[in-house]
Amino acid sequence: MDATTPLCIGMTLAAYWLVRALYLRLRHPLLNVVALAAALIITALAALGLTYQDYTPAKNIMTFLLGPATVGLAVPLYRHRALLARYGASIIGSVALGSFLAMTLAAGMAKLGGLPRQVVMSIVPKSVSIPFAVEIAKIYGGVPPLSAAFVVATGTLGSLLGGWLLNLARVQNPTARGLALGTVSHGQGTATALMEGEQQGAMAGLAMILSGLMTAGFAPIVVWGLKFLPAF
Repeated sequence: MDATTPLCIGMTLAAYWLVRALYLRLRHPLLNVVALAAALIITALAALGLTYQDYTPAKNIMTFLLGPATVGLAVPLYRHRALLARYGASIIGSVALGSFLAMTLAAGMAKLGGLPRQVVMSIVPKSVSIPFAVEIAKIYGGVPPLSAAFVVATGTLGSLLGGWLLNLARVQNPTARGLALGTVSHGQGTATALMEGEQQGAMAGLAMILSGLMTAGFAPIVVWGLKFLPAF
C-alpha cells in the first residue's frame, strides 16, 4: 500500500463527514451525502492530479467494509422488532407493492419508449442493490454493467428527492418513511433514512432486503407481462 491509498481514504471520510454535517444542520434535500461527497472527491482527485486507478485501492478497501456495515443494520432493526410483530403483514404488503410498481412502471415506460430489449431488461431490477440487480439482469438478457448504472442512478435520485417528496406528500410516520426510502432507493435510501432517525433506518434496511428478494420473485411475471406492451 502506497501513500496514495490512505490519502484517498482520508479524503473520502472528510468529504462524507463534511456533507453529513451540512445536511444535519440545514436538512436540505440537495445536500445528498453520496452525490455531493462524490463531487468533492472527484474535484480533489483532479486538483491533486490523481486518476481513478489511483483511487481504486482505497475504493476496494471501503467497498469490502460494506459487508460488515450491512450486517450492522440488524442492530437498529432488532431494537425496533416490536414494530415487526405489530405491523408485519402491512410491512411485507407495502414493500411487495412498492417493489412490483418500481419494476413495472420503469420497465413499462422503457418498453413503450421503444428502447432495445437489453436496455429494458437492465432497467427491470433498478430499485434493488447491485448484487441482486446484476444477477437478475443476467438471467433475463440485460446488461449487468448497465443495470448497475441504473441502480446507482436510482439510488442517487431516490436519496436526493425521496425525503422531499415524502414531505410534500405529508408522510411523517417514521416507519412509512423508512420503508419507502429503502424500497425505492436501496442502500443510498437506507443511508438517508438513517440520517433521519434510527427507526427510519431500521425500516429502510428491512425494506432493502425484502425488495431484493421480492424483485427476484416478481421478475418472471414482469418480464412476461412486458411482452404484451407495444413499442412506439
